[in-house]
Amino acid sequence: MRLASLLAALLVSSAAVAGPKDLGPKAAADTITISIYLNLQHPDELARFIDSTVSPGPNYHRFLTVDQFADRFGATDRQINKTIKALNKAGIAVSDIYPSHLVIRATGTVDQFNTFFGTSLHNFANGAHKYQAPAKSVVIPVDLADTIASVSGLSTQRQRQARHSHARTTANKAITLPQNSTSTGIPGEFTVGDVADQYQVNPLYKLGIDGRGATVGIATLAGFDPKDAEHYWKAIGLKTKGGRIKQVHVDGGGDVSPDAGSDETTLDVEQAGGMAPGADLIVYDAPNTDAGFLDLFYKIASDNKVDSFSISWGDSEIFTIANDVTDEFVALDQALMEAAAQGISVFASSGDDGAYDTTSALGPDFQKVLSVDSPSSDPYMTAAGGTTAAGDLPLTDTITLHFDKERVWGWSYLIPYVADVSEIFSAGGGGGVSSFWPTPSYQQGVAGIKKTEKGQSLLDTDGNDYLDLPAKFAGRNVPDISLNGDPDTGFLLYYTGDGSGWTGGWGGTSFVAPQLNGITGLMNQVEGRVGFLNPQLYRLQGTNALNDVKAGDNWFYNGQKGYEPGAGLGSINATNLLTALLLQCF
Repeated sequence: MRLASLLAALLVSSAAVAGPKDLGPKAAADTITISIYLNLQHPDELARFIDSTVSPGPNYHRFLTVDQFADRFGATDRQINKTIKALNKAGIAVSDIYPSHLVIRATGTVDQFNTFFGTSLHNFANGAHKYQAPAKSVVIPVDLADTIASVSGLSTQRQRQARHSHARTTANKAITLPQNSTSTGIPGEFTVGDVADQYQVNPLYKLGIDGRGATVGIATLAGFDPKDAEHYWKAIGLKTKGGRIKQVHVDGGGDVSPDAGSDETTLDVEQAGGMAPGADLIVYDAPNTDAGFLDLFYKIASDNKVDSFSISWGDSEIFTIANDVTDEFVALDQALMEAAAQGISVFASSGDDGAYDTTSALGPDFQKVLSVDSPSSDPYMTAAGGTTAAGDLPLTDTITLHFDKERVWGWSYLIPYVADVSEIFSAGGGGGVSSFWPTPSYQQGVAGIKKTEKGQSLLDTDGNDYLDLPAKFAGRNVPDISLNGDPDTGFLLYYTGDGSGWTGGWGGTSFVAPQLNGITGLMNQVEGRVGFLNPQLYRLQGTNALNDVKAGDNWFYNGQKGYEPGAGLGSINATNLLTALLLQCF
C-alpha cells in the first residue's frame, strides 16, 4: 500500500488501516477552483536581500512592499499572460491573481482540469470522511513547466494535524483562576501571565510596551468563536482593547467544529493576543486541505497587514517526501520568502512527538524513525520548540518531581512512573534534522548543529520498507528557540466549542508558537517590523538574550550547552532580546 493511502486511513480512524476506498471518477461537469503557484524570479538574489534586511548595513529593516516584491521577484507579465492564455484555451477561467504575482486562482470543470493536468479526479472515502483527489500523478503542461511551481486544490483530503497535547491526569480537577494577578503560578494551570513571569516580559509591560500599533496574525485550519478568547483575557484580569479581532476566511474558511480543531485556533488567539494585549489580531482560517494550507501563507503575505504570524498545524516532512510531492515544500518556501522580504516574522510549532515526528500519525504499526515536522523545518520559518518549566511538578497525591532548571521537554522523565512506556512515547518537543532542507547559512558553523543519523528507514512491523532517509545529510536543524510546552507544566484553556469551558493540563508547541508570535508583537511596537528572526537569533547565541537549556531530552537529543535539536538555542529573556535586537542595527 502506498504510504499516502495508509497515512490517510490512520489520520481518519486508527481502525481504517485498509486505506481509502476509491468511489470512482468525479463527475466531469462538477466545477472546482484551484490555486496555481508560479515560480519566483531570482531566488538567490531574494535570499541575499532578505539577509541584508536583518543584518547591520544600509538595508537593515528596509523591507519591500507587495508591489515592490512583485516587480522584483514575482512572475513576469509574460509568464502570467502565457499561463492565463493556456488556461483559457482549455476553458478554465482565471478568478484572481495575487498582488505578489505568485498565485493564480482558476475555476473550471473536473473534465477541463483532468485534461489540462493529465490526471483523473476521483472520489474517495475514509470512513465517514469523503474527499476528491487525483487518481494518478498531476503533470504540468510542458510549455508551462518553467513557470508553474506547484498546483493545489485538486485534492480536498484532510492534510495536517493540530500540534497541541494534553496531560494525562487532569480529569475532574478543579481550576484555579488568577487572583490579583494575571498569573496562577500553578503548573498545568499557567496563563499568559505566567509566561510573562517566566520569560521576563513584565519589564516591557511596565514600560508601556504591550503591542499597541502592531498587528499579530494567526494562520489556522479551523474556525473559532472570538468570544472564547475575549472571555479568557477578561477572566484572568488582562486589559485588552475591544473589537481587536478580525477574521479572514481563506478559500471559504475553516470548519468551526471541535473535530476540525477549533480548540487549536482558540488557544492560538488566546496565547498570542494575551502576550500582546495592545495589539490588533487578524485570524486567517482556511479548510484543512493542501490548497487551504498553502493559500493561508500566500494570502497573508500578499495582504501584508500583519507584522508577525504563527501556525500550529503540521505533519512530518517524511509524508511529503515519501509521496513525492516536495513541490509543496517549494511553494511554501516561496510564500515564506515573500513574508521575510516584507519584514513579516513567522513562527511554527515544531511538533509534539519529540525526535520521532511520525509516532502519533502512524502509531504502533510502524517502527520509530527520526523525523521533523513541516512547516517548521522550512529555513524561512522560526521553529518553536518545547521545554519543561523549572519548579515542582506534582504527578500524584504522593509524588512530586522537582526540576531545578528548565529542561528539554520529553516525557522520558516519566518512565519510572508508568507501567508501559508506549503510553508516553514519544511525547516531547519536536526537534531534529530535516531530510529535505539543507543547513541554512545562519546555522552553518554553529556548535551543536547535527546531521541526519544513519539507519533511518520507515518500516512497518512486517518489515515493509516505505522510505529510506539519507544518512549524514547536512540538513536544517529544528527548533530554533523554545518556551515551556510540557502539558504537565502547561496551561489553562477556555473553550466552549465542546461545552467544556475552563480546562487545564494543555500544552504542546502549539502554545509556544503563538506565545513567541505575541512577544514579537511587543518588539514590533518598538522597532517597527523586526523581520526574519533566525539570523538575528543565531548571532545572539551565548548572550543574556537567550537561556541555555542544558537538561532533559526529547527521546533522542539531550539538552546541552549551546545549540541542540531539543530546545534549539534555548528559551528567551524577552527584555534582553528586545534590547539586543535594538543594538544590532548599530
